[in-house]
Amino acid sequence: MRPFEGIAGEADWVAMREIVPAATAELKPADHSQPIVTLATVLPLAWPAMVNGDGSIMLAAQTETASGDASKDLGDALSRALKAPPGQTIPPRPLPPDAPRIHELVDTSVRPSVIVHSRFDFWLGDQPEEEVDELTRASLERANAAVVPTARLASVEAAYWMRFGDRTQLRWVLPDPEEPLIDALARLQVEGDLNVGAASRYLGSYRCLGLLVPVWDLAAEAEVDDVEDEALHFWQRLTDALADSRALSPEQRRARESLRARQLTMH
Repeated sequence: MRPFEGIAGEADWVAMREIVPAATAELKPADHSQPIVTLATVLPLAWPAMVNGDGSIMLAAQTETASGDASKDLGDALSRALKAPPGQTIPPRPLPPDAPRIHELVDTSVRPSVIVHSRFDFWLGDQPEEEVDELTRASLERANAAVVPTARLASVEAAYWMRFGDRTQLRWVLPDPEEPLIDALARLQVEGDLNVGAASRYLGSYRCLGLLVPVWDLAAEAEVDDVEDEALHFWQRLTDALADSRALSPEQRRARESLRARQLTMH
């Protein structure tokens, strides 16, 4: 089972865990009497979670704890935060055998609305920066210096424009099972239809927590708005290819093997 399988917006959960540098999303606890939880890509000093002075909770998608089950890593951190007093930070620890999955603690029917940030100042909330301790301030400065410019596309789900120095890319977490997706991408490649706009170049794909993440190089100067329409058109072509139940042709099978050879795995 994929770590976030069964949660609405699974692809964005995977993106926040593995791809996006600075983003937040609101989670609704399964127990509606509990406070709203803010899922953040990463928190100061790599804390798994923290409870703010007003009792609100921030939960990190990316932490140093890597048990092999991301849903339990997050579930353990959140379960501890729900019991902690205001102002408490939740340190990393080895995953206990009875750790809950995040599925047990949040309303899995609610799709997270991801907000991408250009800096990590959201860590501070309403707290004035001059009141922040030195370790947290140093962590904030390091994180802000390293953040990669990122934007989430509005036209499709879980697709992210990212700029790495002089390279601009589209990284897109696709929600469908891998085997049908590879077949569909092979169909598009044979048709010469695998790129997202004329100036893009398909590089390959990652496997992230059970989902496939194709990556394209874009024109260096491309902004997120330049990709929106092309991404939507690609999604429509991919949807049609996924619905094609015919057996792959020999050329398409060769294309599929070529696509598989360009895959990497991110845990």
